[in-house]
Amino acid sequence: MRKFLSVGLVSLVMATPSVVRANDLSLDSADPLFLQGAEQILTQTSVTYWDHILRAGQSVSYGLNNRLAIGANVHYQHDFNGNEDGFSAIDLGATYRMSAPGQTESDVISDVLFGFKFGGGSKVRTPDYADSTYYLGVRFGRQWLGMTLAATIKSTWVFDDTRGTAFIDFSPEAYFRISPDFRLGGGFTIRKATHKDPITHKDYDQEWLHMKLVRQYGRTQYIGHVDYEFESDDAQVGARVNILF
Repeated sequence: MRKFLSVGLVSLVMATPSVVRANDLSLDSADPLFLQGAEQILTQTSVTYWDHILRAGQSVSYGLNNRLAIGANVHYQHDFNGNEDGFSAIDLGATYRMSAPGQTESDVISDVLFGFKFGGGSKVRTPDYADSTYYLGVRFGRQWLGMTLAATIKSTWVFDDTRGTAFIDFSPEAYFRISPDFRLGGGFTIRKATHKDPITHKDYDQEWLHMKLVRQYGRTQYIGHVDYEFESDDAQVGARVNILF
């Protein structure tokens, strides 16, 4: 854990650029505190590769008003080193903004995250592909023109006859708008689970270091990311396209 935190802090310090004036924050959908406005639609198309697994995903969210957004996502994975192929559970979730800039003396933003998943392939590893999953979390932080500092705490309960578990994630992130068209983000995720996978005996406890580079074109963002997991000593690479309608 000490090595993990040291590497993460050093990486963030080295990645911190000089901050310049950036585009309107309302278009920065890769910002960790982003919430679309009323009647806005955000689509996110992603692909990742990690541990012989190729995953493709699609999510769509809709802003009911300036405080509440609802959304859904689903993923498909192909296992090049086994038989865990299939669709993930369908995720139906929502984000509710409890406080926005100007509503508190500190201008801290705070959101509640909640949702559930159902379905998914029975042969595919949990937790993302479990039969039924419920989650509840909060995210909070502060936005400036040139940067955002945020953190998310989320608890997840996986209900599965064979591979059920519960875990909690803590995910702080620093996000820099280094120019009108480029952003740079870094952070880490610490996951603590109740037990190991009873079938594969893999540990659900994880420690991730995240880095991402974002290119903005109007209401579209192209995002590339690299993530390193310390428990398995393995890396994940991926890309995502965000389009805001």
